[in-house]
Amino acid sequence: MANIGFIGTGIMGLPMAQNLANAGHQLFVSTQRSPVPAELADAEGCATPKAVAEAAEFIILMVPDTPQVEAVLFGENGVASGLSEGKVVIDMSSISPLATKDFARRVNELGAEYLDAPVSGGEVGAKAGTLSIMVGGSEETFARAKPLFDIMGQNITLVGGNGDGQTAKVANQIIVALNIEAVSEALLFASKAGADPARVREALMGGFASSKILEVHGERMVKGTFNPGFRIELHQKDLNLALTGAKELALNLPNTATAQQIFSTCVAIGGAGWDHSGMIKGLEHMSNHSIRDE
Repeated sequence: MANIGFIGTGIMGLPMAQNLANAGHQLFVSTQRSPVPAELADAEGCATPKAVAEAAEFIILMVPDTPQVEAVLFGENGVASGLSEGKVVIDMSSISPLATKDFARRVNELGAEYLDAPVSGGEVGAKAGTLSIMVGGSEETFARAKPLFDIMGQNITLVGGNGDGQTAKVANQIIVALNIEAVSEALLFASKAGADPARVREALMGGFASSKILEVHGERMVKGTFNPGFRIELHQKDLNLALTGAKELALNLPNTATAQQIFSTCVAIGGAGWDHSGMIKGLEHMSNHSIRDE
């Protein structure tokens, strides 16, 4: 059993931390911004990220974006000030691959190890311990952390060096966004043409168009249940990473840019906090037609 620091117990982080605690590991949770969640009653609260790092062998971060990771790691009383040789920082947030490489270098200079290990699978996967985990770092450090990853996920891949895990996550988010857009457009087309979108979805589930997005998010679209899940504003952040990286690499990602614009439409009509399956509401708004007769 390991001493594990966990910083970021939100929609995704809390069930991930619970799974680690249920497996018998001792958790140390930062109380700098909020108290220890009631669901982690056996966890020990630490006043600062520095104190978390001092107490734990592995320090896991699950926070919203690159600036928050940097602040937790290198801000006043940050994780970096509590690190020592042999400790492992595991950033499971979804952030910039380029910034990740810099964060890893700075942590390594302190004698500690660094893994970027963003996840896919949403709240459902976090609760079930079935997340896909994309890891960047050394093989030796990955092997040390693998038993922890096995508790939180199922499809666990060492993609390459530091930053490569985050690159894989950005690629994942491109695919997910474009699949949500495809399902949204298909159901909108079916509904506008006079067909029952629920039955169209059911028919498509038996063919080559079947996908996890059609199964899970297609049902959300039909029922109009857009409570997150994974918020549109967070998926926008991930697509921004993709588009910023594409500019640096002199790439054109036209469909990714289109998906980002549809998400922007959702935000403009009050949907920043909707589940990302709510992309269909942006398309409905532009088409002046709802598949749910709203």
